[in-house]
Amino acid sequence: MSVKSLLITGGAGFVGSALALRFREAYPECRIFALDNLKRRGSELNLPRLREAGIEFVHGDIRNKEDFDALPAVEAVIEASAEPSVLAGLTSAPDYLINTNLTGTVNCLNYARQHNAAFVFLSTSRIYPINQIDKIQTVEAETRFEVSPEQPIAGISPAGLAEDFPLEGYRSLYGATKLCSEYLIQEYHHFYNMRTVINRCGVLTGPWQMGKVDQGVIVLWVARHFWKQPLGYFGFGGTGKQVRDILHVDDLFDLVKYQIENLEQVNGKTLNVGGGRDISVSLQELTAICQRVTGNTVPISSQVENRQADIQLYLTDNARVTELTGWTPKRSAEQIVTDVYNWLRENEAQLKPILG
Repeated sequence: MSVKSLLITGGAGFVGSALALRFREAYPECRIFALDNLKRRGSELNLPRLREAGIEFVHGDIRNKEDFDALPAVEAVIEASAEPSVLAGLTSAPDYLINTNLTGTVNCLNYARQHNAAFVFLSTSRIYPINQIDKIQTVEAETRFEVSPEQPIAGISPAGLAEDFPLEGYRSLYGATKLCSEYLIQEYHHFYNMRTVINRCGVLTGPWQMGKVDQGVIVLWVARHFWKQPLGYFGFGGTGKQVRDILHVDDLFDLVKYQIENLEQVNGKTLNVGGGRDISVSLQELTAICQRVTGNTVPISSQVENRQADIQLYLTDNARVTELTGWTPKRSAEQIVTDVYNWLRENEAQLKPILG
């Protein structure tokens, strides 16, 4: 199936705009709507890119069900909107976070149900509890922490976390809102017969991400090297050995496109989606890549104490999604850093006030 109409929420954000532009290339005749409230600084830079591609921007907020009334029917909805900060609600009132990530998803679901549209939800690896991740046995290698072969809990192996990893515990308010949304989507799928798929994404990154400490760390790291600004290794001994797998947003597009075209194959599924063990980096390893790509070395401080809601290691076990769809990520950590560096270089004047 190739869609003739598509709504992407968070459509002016990093992920939403990237998906909108790639879908435009894949489906030149498709009518694509990008709904966004433009709250995130830098999202306004995507508006000319969307306009030039013929994507219809709608300035609206998923928290307001009235904002969906102006939208026509579409065949598919990609729910890419979110307050994505892990620290959201911890350092301020949780109202905006909950209203966006939970109430907003309900409004998106009701709109999709009204028009019998397929529903693709971008969830997060942060739905997995911190207290369970803390039980993962690790080995300290030269540049990173590795997962030990022997583990006290299910759903974890050297390949990473699988979908049967334990869910009991605390995960950050951000992770809780996304997990609650997942549960509601499963109910809509079962009781309203909606066609849905949930993607639990690891660290998403690439050009046009406005990286910050609490969300978008890969872009932040490259930008600090690009503009020769200091960085810090925080927590877990202060050595920069904590690990994340990372996924280029173009690899995510490849999967979402496949899912929409083969919806019956993935209908009702919940899938872990990330770079996996092969496309993972520690902060120490990321620093080395940034030095190679940018040619710059920056001062890096060290703080031993852990920060709130931080975790030592996260790797995505992609076995289920690969078996189901054949998808595997293709773009390496080195390519991701290179793509971000080239984007910074080509748009330096525009981006320096935001990222510099």
